[in-house]
Parts: sequence; structure tokens; C-alpha cells
Amino acid sequence: MEPAFDINRQNKRIESKIVVALERISEAFRVLLWNESKENTLSPIQIQILIFLLFHSQEKCKVSYLAQEFNMTKATISDSVKLLLQKGLIEKFDDPIDTRSYIIGLTNEGKQTAEKSANFAFAIEKPLDTLNEAQKEAMLSGLLKLIYELNQAGIITMQRMCFTCTHYRYESGNHFCKLLQSPLKATEIRVDCAEHENMSVVM
Repeated sequence: MEPAFDINRQNKRIESKIVVALERISEAFRVLLWNESKENTLSPIQIQILIFLLFHSQEKCKVSYLAQEFNMTKATISDSVKLLLQKGLIEKFDDPIDTRSYIIGLTNEGKQTAEKSANFAFAIEKPLDTLNEAQKEAMLSGLLKLIYELNQAGIITMQRMCFTCTHYRYESGNHFCKLLQSPLKATEIRVDCAEHENMSVVM
């Protein structure tokens, strides 16, 4: 099979064009994240860790969870955490549930850095404002479906989206959240939900 990056295949298959387009967008993310990391004299993964800690609950702010989140080994995440500790951007707390583990939190300086760095992707979000609502909805729906399929294939491991949540139902062409006891519009499907409960964990 010809690879998606083969121009002849792109001319024949829209799927190949989409793959190449996604690769271009991922390159934009890498460039923006790298620029942000250089400005703060941190590595890209260290910036990502700080941003994650800023927006997620304590039970997720552990080395083991971060390793799954970023598809990295615990050793790699531990090295980044050690450097962030040395820089005074994070601090460790005892885990009251698991004495073998610890919770990672932001210091005041770390919070300021995370809040500033969290805007690194604004350059990508801004052009989306030029799309109409139908285009945005179609794009979100397609991306959610793609992420779900990649998750099911084991390529993306950690997901907190509606489609992988025990509270989610899809019946008669409608999305529904059992936790909220409410139907969901296509634009209300969440990519990262604080109340997410993985089906495999609960069932």
C-alpha cells in the first residue's frame, strides 16, 4: 500500500489528504510548544506537565497517571518531575490513599508559568473562529470519532471523552449523559471531562 504521504495516493484518496493535513497541524503544535518551552527554559514535556497540573484534579496528578496521559515511561516523567521540583515550579504532597505514591502540585511560581503557557495553542484556536458553526460541528464530530478509534486501537491510551465513559449512551441517534441526566448536543460532547469514568474500570 502506498503511504499517505505519497502525492499520488493523496490525489486519489481524501483519507490520505486528511492524514497529511493532521500531520501539518501537529507540526504547528510542536513548533508552538517548543517556542513556549524555550521562552521558559523548560522542555516541551515539562510545559505539558505544568499545564496538566493546572487543570486537573489531584488524583490525576501523579507520576503513574502522567505517564499514561503522555504515553511515556514512569522514568521519563519522573526525570521531568525532578527537574520541575528543582526549579521550584512544583511540590510533592503525601497521598492519603496510597502511601507508596505522592501527589504533585504547582507552587505559586509554577501556577503563573502554567497559566501563561496554557495559551500557547491560541494561534491554532484563533483561525477556527473563521469557520461557521456547521463547519466547526462537523470538524469536532470527525475528530472525536478519530480519537475514539485510535483509543480503541491502543494508539492513544488515555482518554476522558464521552465516548469512553460509563455515563455515556447513544440511542436512537441521540447522545445522552446518565450523570447529568440530560441529552447532549453534538457540540456538547466532551473531549476532556472531569467526571469521566472509564467503562473498563466501572464495568
